[in-house]
Amino acid sequence: MGILNNYIIQLKREFSGYNKQKLSKDLLSGITVAAVALPLALAFGVGSGASAAAGIVTAIMAGLFIGALSGASYQISGPTGAMTAILVSLVAQYQLQGVFIACVLSGILLLIAGIFKLGDLVSFIPLPVITGFTSGIAVIIALGQINNLTGFVSSGTSTLAKLASYFSTPQSFDAAAFIIGIAVILFMIIYPKKLNQYCPSSLAAIILATIATVVFKLPIDNVGEIPRSLFLENRLQISGINIDQIQNLLIPAVSIAALGLIESLLCGTSAGRMKNEKMNAGQELIAQGIGNIIIPFFGGVPATAAIARTSVAISSGAQTRLTSIFHALVLLLSMFALGGVMSAIPLSALAGVLIVTAWRMNEWEVIKDIFDKKLKTSISKYLITMAATVVFDLTIAIIIGVFFSVVMFVIKVSDMQINVSDIERSKFKDKTLYNDNHRRACVIYITGPLYFGTANKLEEKLSGLTEKDILIFSMRGVPLADISGVKVLEDLCLRLSGQEKAVYFTCIQPAVMEMFERCGMKEYIGEDKFFWSTDKVLSKLSKAPIDQIDFKG
Repeated sequence: MGILNNYIIQLKREFSGYNKQKLSKDLLSGITVAAVALPLALAFGVGSGASAAAGIVTAIMAGLFIGALSGASYQISGPTGAMTAILVSLVAQYQLQGVFIACVLSGILLLIAGIFKLGDLVSFIPLPVITGFTSGIAVIIALGQINNLTGFVSSGTSTLAKLASYFSTPQSFDAAAFIIGIAVILFMIIYPKKLNQYCPSSLAAIILATIATVVFKLPIDNVGEIPRSLFLENRLQISGINIDQIQNLLIPAVSIAALGLIESLLCGTSAGRMKNEKMNAGQELIAQGIGNIIIPFFGGVPATAAIARTSVAISSGAQTRLTSIFHALVLLLSMFALGGVMSAIPLSALAGVLIVTAWRMNEWEVIKDIFDKKLKTSISKYLITMAATVVFDLTIAIIIGVFFSVVMFVIKVSDMQINVSDIERSKFKDKTLYNDNHRRACVIYITGPLYFGTANKLEEKLSGLTEKDILIFSMRGVPLADISGVKVLEDLCLRLSGQEKAVYFTCIQPAVMEMFERCGMKEYIGEDKFFWSTDKVLSKLSKAPIDQIDFKG
């Protein structure tokens, strides 16, 4: 009930003061988004291994259901390039029925993630990892268009297997398809940006390519029949579902759900800054889950939020989630009214659109920033995740990327810095306070966490401190400690006591002091050996002789 109440409150806030003027903006924005979504929906439908009709049905149903239930007023969902990269191999291995089952399973996972508010997990994925798998997906999408662009034939379920098959299978080159595809790519590259607000480059390119194909009667493959029905002939059949299929498709479903979660929340965060509106992450995941459970029953493929279409919606003046619904209705109208025209669209033209889309989906500013600043760890994360995405799949790639990030983080924080400094007379304003105690003392500055990963390093660096009789440990730079690190310090103090040396601790942060107390370190050494500042210890040494530590037990 809490989820439903929050959703109702969100709708009331969103539609507060809604009027004809806002309705007009939503309608015009919806038409604009539909113009952008139409060619992409067709291209992603074909590119995923399904059909152009599946792509447009996905865009329609996602616009209606996910848009209506979304966690923000601005999200536009539908088929995406990133999702296409996963579905290609899935279709090859399990056919479309397998994709439909995996889509439903992923929807259930997203629904659970939304109910239990697991969206915050995305924040634990480092930026270079996200950028890396985005680039990996772009590579998969681009390589997946070789067949439609050239007329070549490939086999295999993975990207590498398909690439290898080109060299082992007899091939024939389709020059007409190649020319159309390259023409689309070049047209989209040189298309003036200012014209995009009137007619997207992808739509203009596909229209011109279709006209050229029809006028010159080019013998190249096209989209084929677009059925005038929302219920496609090839859709999820409940009677065909069995336990073995569910078990086999569980891992692919996790990949689809993970991508849907990441793309939707990243899109929502980015677009939220554009519109100055915070997204309800839990509600968004619930919407994505419900949408992906419903879509396969119409013959659609998995959907997620699309940053390009969402950005277009915001920039064209979208006011509420009605923009998403209007864009879906415009697509529905196009499907019924223009189905005959769309059936003549060349597949090589859609391949060209997808190749340009794959290039543009790379986060080039982030990539340039990482390489320009020569951030070696970030570069490694990026390259490893990108390679893993191409070689394996999204889920494994993210696991590898995050695991590598964790390892690099542990290595970095384990680099404990220990500096030893003598106490010089020049540091005293009153030179008469400087005495023999100070000459026999040193300050040991420790920087970095004191835990099991740094305990041995601490022991190595401190084992050679035998020259001084008084050791002052300044621990301002130690943010945390665990029992392993505390035990090393305790053993060190025990050895120093046996050598008749005195030890003091200063500038200990509250979290570290709490660990000292819980481990009995403070009681073991003696509370009089702990000071808030190093100056307090120096003052004590000016007034009293050396104190040997009085160990208890």
